[in-house]
Amino acid sequence: MPRYSLHLSSMNHLNTFLRTDFLFSARYRVWRHVIYWSFHVMIWAAFWMTMGSSVSYGRQLFNQSLWVPVFILFSYPLVYGAIPHLLLKGKVSLFFLVILAWGGVGLFIDSGYRSYIYIPLQEAMGLDHILPRGPLASCYLCMTTSAASPMIIKFFKLLTIKQRDWMLVQQEKITAELQLLKAQVHPQFLFNTLNSIHSFSRNDSSKTPGLILKLSSLLSYMLYDCKAGEVRLEKELEVMKNYVNLEKERYGNTIEVSWSVEGNTKDKFISPLLILPFLENAFNYGISEKIDKSWLSVDLDVRADTLRCKIVNSKNEFVPYAENGTGITNVKKRLEFIYPDRYELKFNDEGNFFVVSLLIKLEGSLTTGAEAILAQPIKYETALSA
Repeated sequence: MPRYSLHLSSMNHLNTFLRTDFLFSARYRVWRHVIYWSFHVMIWAAFWMTMGSSVSYGRQLFNQSLWVPVFILFSYPLVYGAIPHLLLKGKVSLFFLVILAWGGVGLFIDSGYRSYIYIPLQEAMGLDHILPRGPLASCYLCMTTSAASPMIIKFFKLLTIKQRDWMLVQQEKITAELQLLKAQVHPQFLFNTLNSIHSFSRNDSSKTPGLILKLSSLLSYMLYDCKAGEVRLEKELEVMKNYVNLEKERYGNTIEVSWSVEGNTKDKFISPLLILPFLENAFNYGISEKIDKSWLSVDLDVRADTLRCKIVNSKNEFVPYAENGTGITNVKKRLEFIYPDRYELKFNDEGNFFVVSLLIKLEGSLTTGAEAILAQPIKYETALSA
């Protein structure tokens, strides 16, 4: 691996660790607090040095370290109480009242700590330049501002977690809705196909085993492969072809089918079961209503990561086409979810035939799940068998 790539990979791992594990994981909570208060002590020691302190920087570090317990005592009730239970729950007025009340309590905490612990400890150690007893504005200011920093950090941390959880909920909601939409695609098809197989089986037809095998392949695809966000386009086209073959067997010689695939379909991925509902509609609401010889034409073309699909089927000119049926409505929703601003869908009712034109830009998300599940390329013919 090149040195630059190794360095970039290391930086990415470090960035991910800091943003996820270290900042949000309970595993590193103690380390977060130790590092924060260490920086806090060093910064305040440097601040007092710039303000003209008469003692050394090392002495300032020592003095500030002695104040850390007081900083924690004063700030943590606000950080873990007022921020999550008042401010983030919209109780702003009560939050500011608590801040004011706790600020008054801080006067006694500051004065009591210096008078009974901080100053006696320094006197016992024989140190010079000891602060006087009684109220001291500089110490009170240091204590209150020491509470402000962790409060701000806690607020934005909890806000970030809240937004992240909301986004996860929205993502899960969309995923659940997409799964529901996919689940509604094929009930009518399964019902019709099972009826056809039942009819063939009663007549002891030699076609029955082949039909069962094709149906089994389709069910396997719908139940297992479609769990992935994307599948290989070749696999999707094969499923479409098997579906058309099954329906062709059901209608027998009363239908003529034309199937054409052009362009490079390899290494292309698509959300599963997007085009199948248009084929179902063609059979259920178009061809099934035709009295004379019916026909279906399916033309697919893939150029420069753009899929163009045109499905034309004959229909009874006196029967309106179910353009807004449940299956088509579901597909429209899925297209909006998955390919926003990356698709075009048009319907044209020409009286004795109906046209569906779909364009999808396939570039973008190549999911690892789809690649892992369907790693084997599928070979298929570009024309239906007779």
